[in-house]
Amino acid sequence: MSLVMSRGVLAVSLLMALAGCNTGNPVSGLMGQSAPQPAAPAATAAAPVGSDAFVQGFCPQVALRDGTTVHRVYARGKDNDPTQVVYQASIADTTRSCSRTEATLTVNVLAQGRLVSGPQGTAGTINLPVRITVIDGDQQVYSEIEPFSVTIADVNQPTQFIYSRAVTVPGNVSGLTRVHIGFDDGKAKKKK
Repeated sequence: MSLVMSRGVLAVSLLMALAGCNTGNPVSGLMGQSAPQPAAPAATAAAPVGSDAFVQGFCPQVALRDGTTVHRVYARGKDNDPTQVVYQASIADTTRSCSRTEATLTVNVLAQGRLVSGPQGTAGTINLPVRITVIDGDQQVYSEIEPFSVTIADVNQPTQFIYSRAVTVPGNVSGLTRVHIGFDDGKAKKKK
């Protein structure tokens, strides 16, 4: 009898532990910081007609595009000479959270990065050209480059940074929607 009861308690405990794994915070592992937890929804209260409440069902994944995760700047006219690097920035990890209304989907994009001074670098503030693009299937629904300021206090120490941006797109995007983040200095040549 006690063996059967012990198995039942073990099974219930295991199910509770597994259920807890699915309720984590998507931002909590980023740089060891915890993001505020959302308020718990009302148990059985229905949203009034015409309110902004909407059932969350889809939050697009954030992806890093090949060739856009590293941004390196050289001294003027000294491109591709490793002794002339002013600084190098990189994006290592991303996450997101979403909120939705009947008409819009807002994706809160977070990216963890690192800025390292090169042999020609000096302490100061660097503006990194960060581009966020939202693509639904084959159609681009959002794209913007934003200068993001990061300060290098000591040229001998790398600087960690967290980039955060809320992007609002139409609420009728499909399940094929993806968010891409990376560096874009605007020098890329367009295909003919």
